[in-house]
Amino acid sequence: MKVSVIAAQGDVEEHVLMARRALKELGLEGNVIATIRKEDVAKSDGIILPGGESTTISKLIHAKSIAEEIKKAAKEGKPVMGTCAGSILLAKYGDEQIEKTKTKLLELMDIWVKRNAFGRQRESFQTTLNIKGIGDFEAVFIRAPAIIKAGNNVEILATLDDCIVAAKQGNILALAFHPELTNDTRLHKYFLELLLK
Repeated sequence: MKVSVIAAQGDVEEHVLMARRALKELGLEGNVIATIRKEDVAKSDGIILPGGESTTISKLIHAKSIAEEIKKAAKEGKPVMGTCAGSILLAKYGDEQIEKTKTKLLELMDIWVKRNAFGRQRESFQTTLNIKGIGDFEAVFIRAPAIIKAGNNVEILATLDDCIVAAKQGNILALAFHPELTNDTRLHKYFLELLLK
């Protein structure tokens, strides 16, 4: 089992460490790497798209042909998890900010996203979410987006202030927050368990 964390920006190393811990706790053999090489992504069984700045990440993954590899992997049924800005990129539809910055979305999930839905950096916060299939989870929100609408084929896993903050569509998982900034491996385990289905 090989998992690639896209090393364009954001908490790349934190995701690598959490996914490795989750693998170990599940008793699974595997390798988790940070990469920006399309060859690595093509050989991956699962892909994590971390947070950061969505426009910058979008430019990098398209410039290095990684975007096409992520789309191909998703269509082949390989699990893809996007956190914070990564969740924005998974969406089919964006808000006016996304249109204004000409951010190219991967269009893998039937969701509408809003950037900075909970405010700027200084409005960052931590709160307990009740996540379907997980239970109570301490979630860290940093300049977080939100899913403001979802198609019928999207499973809503958690909401906050009438916004969707965790959702799943088949093998694709979108989280508006940063699970890698906690000590709780349950969401990374949830993602890894999708590899076994």
